[in-house]
Amino acid sequence: MHMKRNRLAWVVLMLGLLVCLEIYAGGGNAIAAGQEPNLFELKGPGLEITYSTSSFNGQPIFTYKDRKVSLTFQGEEIRRLETDTGSQVTVTLEQFPDLLTLTLTLLLPTINLEGTECPFQTYAIITTHKTSIGGPDLVKGVLQTYRVKALKGIGRLVVF
Repeated sequence: MHMKRNRLAWVVLMLGLLVCLEIYAGGGNAIAAGQEPNLFELKGPGLEITYSTSSFNGQPIFTYKDRKVSLTFQGEEIRRLETDTGSQVTVTLEQFPDLLTLTLTLLLPTINLEGTECPFQTYAIITTHKTSIGGPDLVKGVLQTYRVKALKGIGRLVVF
C-alpha cells in the first residue's frame, strides 16, 4: 500500500510537471478560459503599435511606428489607466518646451481569452497639448486637439 501511494504521488508530480512544461512552451490548450492577453499588436492606415504588459525584464514595452518615425517606450514611460471604457495606455511621442506636447493614447478593451489570441478593433488618440513655460493660463484658445486613428489588432497571451 505504501508503495502504491508513493507511485501515485510520483505520477501526479510528473503529470503536473508536464502540464507546466506545456504551458511554458506555449503549446496545447493549457490556457485557462478567461485569462487576459498580455501582448497587443495593432495596425491602422500608416500606423503600427505593439504593446506588451510585460517582457523578459518584467517591464511593459510599447512600440510606435508611423510613416516618419519609429519609437520604443518601456517602464515608466508608459502610463496605463484602468477606466470604464477599458485600459487607456498613453505615451509621449514628442515634446517641444513652451510650444506643445504630442501624446498617443491607445484604448484597449477588456478581453477574456478562450484560447491564446483574440482579434479586436479599437482606436488610438493622438493629442496635441499646447503648452507654455508660464503655465496653461498663458495659452489662448483650445489647449488640446485630437486626431483619432482606427486600428485592428490581435490580443495574445504569451509567456516571457
